[in-house]
Amino acid sequence: MLDRVIAFSLRNRMLILVGAALVVAYGGFILRGMGVDVFPDLNRPTVTILTEAGGLSPEEVETQVSLPIEVAMNGAPGVERVRSQSGVGLSVVYVEFAWGTDLLVDRQLVQERLALARERLPAGVAPAMGPISSIMGEILLIGMRSEDGAVSPMEVRSVADWVVRQRLLTIPGIAQVINIGGGVKQFQVLVDTERLKQLDVSFQAVEEAAARATVNTTGGFVESGSQEFLVRNLARTVSVEELGSTVVAYRERSPISLSQVARIVEAPGVKRGDAGVNGKPAVILSVQKQPGANTLALTQEVEAALEQLRPTLPPGVTITPLFRQASFISAAISNVQHALRDGAILVVIVLLLFLLNLRTTLITLTAIPLSLMVTVIVFHAFGLSINTMTLGGLAVAIGELVDDAIVDVENVFRRLRENRAAGSPVPPLRVVYDASREVRNSIVFATILVVLVFVPLFSVWD
Repeated sequence: MLDRVIAFSLRNRMLILVGAALVVAYGGFILRGMGVDVFPDLNRPTVTILTEAGGLSPEEVETQVSLPIEVAMNGAPGVERVRSQSGVGLSVVYVEFAWGTDLLVDRQLVQERLALARERLPAGVAPAMGPISSIMGEILLIGMRSEDGAVSPMEVRSVADWVVRQRLLTIPGIAQVINIGGGVKQFQVLVDTERLKQLDVSFQAVEEAAARATVNTTGGFVESGSQEFLVRNLARTVSVEELGSTVVAYRERSPISLSQVARIVEAPGVKRGDAGVNGKPAVILSVQKQPGANTLALTQEVEAALEQLRPTLPPGVTITPLFRQASFISAAISNVQHALRDGAILVVIVLLLFLLNLRTTLITLTAIPLSLMVTVIVFHAFGLSINTMTLGGLAVAIGELVDDAIVDVENVFRRLRENRAAGSPVPPLRVVYDASREVRNSIVFATILVVLVFVPLFSVWD
């Protein structure tokens, strides 16, 4: 078979050259849009179900929340494993599907099963599916803090929640932005029990008044001529003073306001964790990408968005990158580029020293870009991404590739030189054919032996 390939290539040299040029051009076009990641997606298609159950202990969460959801998920088409983690007021259930299944279809199946599971869950508990993200989806960790402390951690968290996070979520390819640290801003109503007793007001009345004070309601509409005017009760407020003026009850026709029975303050919610940068309180934003997104391109878009936001931040608030996955990818790509450069230089030196022929050297060097572009096309056809593992494999393969090219070209060059010195030279194409056949089997078997060394890696499977 290899002999026929060699003979066909020699008979159709122009066709082979044009085909090689098209392969290089098409591979370069595909390379510009290929996904780049630190690792391939080694996880099965997985759907994460998050359920908050405030006030329940881990044992109660497991029996009343996690177990019913697990039972509902078991038996769904394509489900291979269901596992869960139960903590204080929180349940996380992982539903793993078989390889090759469509994640969007899997999420639809989970949604249908969740509708059945909700009937068995405690009142007020609503499970929700987590966003679609990759196993190595965390591409950036960004720190936000006030350098001089003039802006409180609670205000920094508010800016991170309502300005920075909202802007980053608009970037295509971003799956989620999770903020850690600072303090979630709340209007806290601190009830004075002694005042409740003195004014004869129940705690339930205070609770209901505080809830009604932040809800807009409608009163229908009023017709005037040919127009309709909407009647609205605007109660939603962001002012502590307005919230404190809310009427709780009436005693002897006199209103009792919320501020008379409670102290209303703006304060951070109860923390179960915190974050810091360089020993100072800060907010850390974890930026996660969608599966298949180009990490390098997405990181550049996020950094450009952060540069646009810097002038709008409060004075003294800075944004500091803490972790950048793209740096590891760039280092891996740089290593492969160095390997390509070093391989090309060594090929040039060796061939020029031993063959003293520039044309032969250039012919050998064409094997490197041509093989890389074929690899890119194969990656694109099978949906593979460029990552540190594939780049490492390419770096190893470059040495074997160059070695094969040198052996073949050197033998062809030597036979052509001997043929020119012979008394009755044969046609050069015949010499090229015979010279390539002479070493072809040896090259193929040597390459197969190198490939066999890496075959055990395919047994590393989940």
